[in-house]
Amino acid sequence: MLIKLENITKNYLDDGEPTTALRGVSLNVAEGEFVAIMGASGSGKSTLMHIIGFLDKKTSGQYFFDNEDMGDFDDAKLAEIRNQKIGFIFQAYNLLARTSIIDNVLLPTIYTPHLDKAAVEKRAYELLGRLKLSHRINFPPNQLSGGEQQRAAIVRALINNPRLVLADEPTGNLDSKSGQEVMEILQSLNDEGHAIVMVTHEKDVAECAKRIITLRDGVIISDELVANRRQAKDGLIR
Repeated sequence: MLIKLENITKNYLDDGEPTTALRGVSLNVAEGEFVAIMGASGSGKSTLMHIIGFLDKKTSGQYFFDNEDMGDFDDAKLAEIRNQKIGFIFQAYNLLARTSIIDNVLLPTIYTPHLDKAAVEKRAYELLGRLKLSHRINFPPNQLSGGEQQRAAIVRALINNPRLVLADEPTGNLDSKSGQEVMEILQSLNDEGHAIVMVTHEKDVAECAKRIITLRDGVIISDELVANRRQAKDGLIR
């Protein structure tokens, strides 16, 4: 099992008032799964994703990643696991504004020891070519369209060949055509064996996954396989 969460809770202070974002969440994600997490604003879906990706810490419960208890590791070890085993795709792209696309893509490799620089640069160029960005590699992000920026963010997420890809509203800032292209890419990556966990509030986007988990008020209210999986190449309803 790639991800195993047992009774995860998350509490924090909101303007001094105690708030509970997650209330005993338990779930498993296997190798090669494509899971969509849905829920209204404030349901806890982004908090859950941030905990899965070690961007936030649980208040209680147990989290096993790749059969290891993450509670056994300090922040430095968690950062190492995050960099080497998890790729992130954000709604706002999170590309460095004054840095070329190729350097943005290579950024996660700076923190990876003992890398074969030539091999990783070759992989970067291959991935950029595959996602039709070869002609944009030396451009800064502000000279790319939204869809191109999101594709560059996907390449950055893949550069270390992660076990898990986390996508937080990956189509949220995109027009219909670009959103469809991004979902086609994610489905293709999943077909190649990458596990994907995606947060979305759009039902048609969620139906591109193989399984949909729905949260409400920090609790999982449904966890179901997608009976009629939508193929992104056939178009999304936006």
